Amino acid sequence: MMKAVLVGCGAMSKRWLDAARQIDGLDVVGLVDLDAERAQARAREYELARAVVGTSLDAVLDQTKPDAVFDVVVPAARREVAFSAFAHNCHLLTEKPLADSPRNARAIIEAARRAGRVHAVVQNRRYVDNVRRIRRFLDTGVIGKPTSIHADFFVAPHFGGFREEMAHVLLLDMAIHTFDAARFMVGGEPASVYCQEWEPANSWYRQGSSASAMFDFGGGKVFTYAGSWCADGFRTSWEGSWRIVAERGSLIWDGHDMLKAEVVAPGRDGLIDNTRAIEVPPLDPADRVDGHLGIIKDFMHAIETGTEPETRGADNIKSLAMVFGAIESAETGRRVAIAQETQ
Repeated sequence: MMKAVLVGCGAMSKRWLDAARQIDGLDVVGLVDLDAERAQARAREYELARAVVGTSLDAVLDQTKPDAVFDVVVPAARREVAFSAFAHNCHLLTEKPLADSPRNARAIIEAARRAGRVHAVVQNRRYVDNVRRIRRFLDTGVIGKPTSIHADFFVAPHFGGFREEMAHVLLLDMAIHTFDAARFMVGGEPASVYCQEWEPANSWYRQGSSASAMFDFGGGKVFTYAGSWCADGFRTSWEGSWRIVAERGSLIWDGHDMLKAEVVAPGRDGLIDNTRAIEVPPLDPADRVDGHLGIIKDFMHAIETGTEPETRGADNIKSLAMVFGAIESAETGRRVAIAQETQ
């Protein structure tokens, strides 16, 4: 039985606890929140009568002595939570983003290394069915190596609250999902970025609701991202809309269920090479999916087997570096190299 303490009992904690209650061998033994009543309400809602509830993470960890900490706090508190978890010899699974700054991200990863603990991030777009299928299909080489990766994200949510007031709202709060999925699907290693942000006249956000970025992924691969959080009409999926161009064909995905690929065929029609449709195989039994549920299971498996989870912090920091690189580029108006210490 693996024991875990969850810290941060806001709205997102429900997704964690919904997943945790489906996993045999996982016992949530503590809930922590600065608002004691909110933590107690979660304990009642999920029938965690035996869980220790408190406002101090250190105190609850001292009392429960768990194997792991589930971090669902605001990004600004991530470093403090991480250091507390590692000081108590706990493994750590954290909600995205890994940290609120590159400096704090590096500090958390180094602390995990020194403690010898598993540290992973809930980067749940990797656990979407079609993201897995695309990665496996591209790995076959049927259409050759990817050269150009394009993602569009156009959704117009009226969140209210802090998001509508924060700076760099699209890049900082959402884009990491698309950036990480791109890295995963094509095996990209981000080297540099040029990005522009703007605030359209139709926007209800304070700053950064629209952005366009171009990343050098190395090895002849370029990734472009175009996004908006105030584009009414013809909205994309929350997963975005994708076109991946490779050496001998292309793949498109609408972010929902439509996934198609074409490969170059013999002959030409005038100036244009012929192509033929090619099937993208279904999920493989080995593919790990199911969002938070899949990631928590992967995290537990890594602890039990002494291996590293797919969304380990030492890898996820590369996706976070894409976010902060894009923000720096937007602020300075120049191309930005993505720090090599994240590689």
